[in-house]
Amino acid sequence: MSPLTQGLVVLLVTLAMLLSGAPVAFGLGVISIVFIVVFHGLAALNVVAETFYAGLNDFTLVSIPMFVMMGAAIGSSPAGKDLYEALERWLYRLPGGLAISNLGACALFAALTGSSPACCAAIGKMGIPEMRKRGYPDDVATGSICAGGTLGILIPPSITLILYGIATETSIGRLFLAGVLPGVLLTGLFMLWTLFIIWKRGYRAHAVGFRYAWREKFQSIPKVAPFLAIIVGVMYVLYGGVATPSEAAGVGAALCVVMAVLIYRMWRPADWWLILRDTMRESVMILMIIAAAVLFGYMLTSLYLTQTLAQAIADMHANKWVLMALINLFLLVCGFFIPPAAIILMTAPILYPIIKAAGFDPIWFGVVLTINMEIGLIHPPVGLNIYIVKSIAPDVPVTRIMWGTIPYVLCMMLAIVILCVFPEIATWLPEKLMG
Repeated sequence: MSPLTQGLVVLLVTLAMLLSGAPVAFGLGVISIVFIVVFHGLAALNVVAETFYAGLNDFTLVSIPMFVMMGAAIGSSPAGKDLYEALERWLYRLPGGLAISNLGACALFAALTGSSPACCAAIGKMGIPEMRKRGYPDDVATGSICAGGTLGILIPPSITLILYGIATETSIGRLFLAGVLPGVLLTGLFMLWTLFIIWKRGYRAHAVGFRYAWREKFQSIPKVAPFLAIIVGVMYVLYGGVATPSEAAGVGAALCVVMAVLIYRMWRPADWWLILRDTMRESVMILMIIAAAVLFGYMLTSLYLTQTLAQAIADMHANKWVLMALINLFLLVCGFFIPPAAIILMTAPILYPIIKAAGFDPIWFGVVLTINMEIGLIHPPVGLNIYIVKSIAPDVPVTRIMWGTIPYVLCMMLAIVILCVFPEIATWLPEKLMG
């Protein structure tokens, strides 16, 4: 059987597994073992345990549960509520100020958690009821939260960028820096669209003469400031070369837990159990997917599928931007069905040599890939954020939520085009600060 035929068989079986709803880690592991046995015999099983272990034998992976714990500590506390209220008091004068506040809160909460579902749920639980109560259209109220939640996997610290860095052996510090300005760009595009549509429809969150006093504005800051200071501190020691990503993540997680206890009085064992449970659940899921994806990658390599695909693309002699368009289309379709972690770990080792050969910066490509993952989070049929928002607002039809996300999907596509035209938006900050 030729590598091309083998590749098609693997592709069909993998898609069938992912669409069946089976756990990604177990599905990838079983598929890898079956194909290794079928094409190499039972003797090849000797390398399965070793390869699986090797996928987790990386000190950099320690940063994942630590960043997850940061998000769990903040998500389990009222920090999201305080952040939302603080921004609402400062931005209420803008047309659609409440929706703008939500997007700003999502961007800042993304920097605190690094998780899209946590960001979407934390801000959505407060923002969606408030916007609907004050007369905002359902599609804007739900669509803006869906889109704002996706910023959690782009604005550092981002677990998605960590996974890309591990899969491609790219500097995680540089990837984090590369995500900052595109994250600001994407937040700005979301806000501009929201401003435009709210202005066009003539909605206001408050009465014409409503004002927040300066005292009320500044009262909203003290509870949020320590968490933002922790993020600034983590970013400083990480980018300043003071600590490795794993060390910075460990200190950040410890400080976030301490702040949650001191500021919000989370003394009870039940509060601690909630933080530890959420950390353990998400961390084990991600690490199992990583190990299974490494085994899956070994299987692809041993069957010469990745080498054949890379060579076939190279032999096309296509313009590099046509190639990039095809890669974006491929990632977009994958995002409709597969979770971001699985996509990155399965495709990054295949795409990395291709984009390097085409002359693209792998740091820049990591940001483009992540934005593609964001699109998948708010686009059916998977669209994880859509279903999180549906659980928050069960009386809003899911089709109305989906229509509300479409303009934000277009904003993300525009952001990818802008990054293709001006790649310096992603590459300037890492080069400036890290050389």
